[in-house]
Amino acid sequence: MGSSIFLQSNSLLESLIHLSNEVSSIEKLPSIQVRNVSTMLRRIKVLTSLFEEIQESNNPMLPPSSVLCLSELFSVIRRVKSTMEGCKNGSSLWGLIQTERLSNQFHVFVKEIARALDILPLSLLTVTVDIKEQIELLHRQAKRVELYVDPQEIQTRDVLLTLMASEKTMFDVETVKHVFNSVGLKTVLDYEEEMSKLEDEVHKQAGTGGLIVVSNINNLISLVSYAKSMVFNEESEENDVRQVSGSVSKNTSVSFNVPDEFRCPISLDLMKDPVIVASGHTYDRSSIAQWINTGHYTCPKSGQRLIHMALIPNYALKSLLHQWCQENNIPLTECSSNAESEKKMCEKVVDHISATKVAIDSVKRTAEFVVGKLAMGSVDIQRQAAYELRLLAKTGMENRRIIAEAGAIPFLVTLLSSNDPRTQENAVTALLNLSIFDNNKVLIMAAGAIKNIVDVLESGKTMEARENAAAAIFSLSMIDDFKVAIGAHSQAIPALVGLLREGTTTGKRDAAMALCNLALYNANKPKTVAAGAVPLLIELLMDDKAGITDDALGVLALLLSCPQGLEAIKKSRPLVPLLIDLLRFGSAKGKENSIMLLLGLCKDGGEEVARRLLINPRSIPSLQSLATDGSPKARRKAEALLRLLNRCCSQSHNPVGL
Repeated sequence: MGSSIFLQSNSLLESLIHLSNEVSSIEKLPSIQVRNVSTMLRRIKVLTSLFEEIQESNNPMLPPSSVLCLSELFSVIRRVKSTMEGCKNGSSLWGLIQTERLSNQFHVFVKEIARALDILPLSLLTVTVDIKEQIELLHRQAKRVELYVDPQEIQTRDVLLTLMASEKTMFDVETVKHVFNSVGLKTVLDYEEEMSKLEDEVHKQAGTGGLIVVSNINNLISLVSYAKSMVFNEESEENDVRQVSGSVSKNTSVSFNVPDEFRCPISLDLMKDPVIVASGHTYDRSSIAQWINTGHYTCPKSGQRLIHMALIPNYALKSLLHQWCQENNIPLTECSSNAESEKKMCEKVVDHISATKVAIDSVKRTAEFVVGKLAMGSVDIQRQAAYELRLLAKTGMENRRIIAEAGAIPFLVTLLSSNDPRTQENAVTALLNLSIFDNNKVLIMAAGAIKNIVDVLESGKTMEARENAAAAIFSLSMIDDFKVAIGAHSQAIPALVGLLREGTTTGKRDAAMALCNLALYNANKPKTVAAGAVPLLIELLMDDKAGITDDALGVLALLLSCPQGLEAIKKSRPLVPLLIDLLRFGSAKGKENSIMLLLGLCKDGGEEVARRLLINPRSIPSLQSLATDGSPKARRKAEALLRLLNRCCSQSHNPVGL
């Protein structure tokens, strides 16, 4: 949740300017979200001017609230960059279908910029009148900006959905070309790359998107494949391939199996700049620097504590990497330039760590000052102070420890009962961020926070406050004793089930994860069933917009082990065929939980469930496939279920193949 330490102002400004320039200099803008992307770029350019002026003023000590504002802007701009790169490098057609969700994401970014600028003390900064006026104008516009969804994209999206639902033989070639051209698909290679990106999206969505989403993406792949054969005849296809043959090598890394020793253990991608850490293990520089910068001081592979943070270039492996790239026609120039750029950025990141002592002192002063405002301030000051603590608690374990030591937790717990929506939201989010540090979990529970957190979860004044209350319960329930204490609160589990029904995608996921944690304690399972979780979780498995397939399956698998849960699950007629489909299209974890549910139902549901499995033509091939190629756990469960089904068939002398 943000950087690992409270960055010194100079380092923070350098990082902000570097990041903002990276975003502003993106050469080829995505073919979707054009207006949202371009207006966001203009805002970031205005902010870059502010960052540069603050840096040029050479003020060694910026006001604490301005540092918090800049840290939050860094976080927002980094997420903007990630979203823009997703629009640019991901599937254009899937992005078109998701146009409303992406538009909302950009709208949220603008609102977050406005809220960060709320605490920027412009009058205390040494900037020109011109820049001050530009920032004030940007702030006013950002506060009143409305969601913009491109009507042209909506219209094109609707045509695409019509094409997906139509018989392929009824396609109009010009309509298909118009839709595909509008998102930049013009050549054979464009179509092939789009199919590859859609296949990647299937794997990404397998555990979250649900069967309908995966089915829609597979439908899109089929549509692009058919459209390619329809739009391009063989002759034009050959010409297109010849025209782009010089650029095909740029994409060959996608088709090659990268040797494991060349993959970064963190990102699993081809390493560009391999470096050795203190434990002796090798990682890609950008990945390990990001790991260190998010508050981890251990080796990701061995868990060993790193005695120093130096990143030593692994020249031997780098030489082998370059040799492999040359043999497989992967351009070294691109690889080297990217590595050099990332190396400079990562050196700055690691440089921040060298300033830890100064940073800790700065955090202590800031935390004590802000907690003072929390304790003694007016309603407006308390709202601002809670927001500042919320931001400060995003930036690493050391910060979370220092904020708790400054006495913030009891005041934040009290503010959960505030009648001001923003104050309540900031307070519960600050507690969520603080709870990531394990010792703070104990302090939060000792402050009697659970009642207030459940009240916010049940009837918080904003949906974000309710969702962050669920996330806080998930975080607190990581400790076994607290699973008992939270489950003992009469409204905790019903309130989580309520959010599972009413929340956004994020809220549903937070609620499902919290329920999954609580259900690890046996006494909480009947309470979860009694709150009506089972039919709702099964319904969410069929909801393509819920995005919590794996989480819902995980809760159902836990509830199966209690009699009340088994009884409720057995009542669902659609569940068995749904689980069979998930054996084919689910994620690895989803397949494990699906087969666990089927095995449990067959054992306790007897012949009826087994008969329903046997008459479904997809069940046996799916089980046989998992018994051969699934994870070790999935293989064991698949073999056990096949044996059980074989016994059921033995009387009919038609055994199932094992």
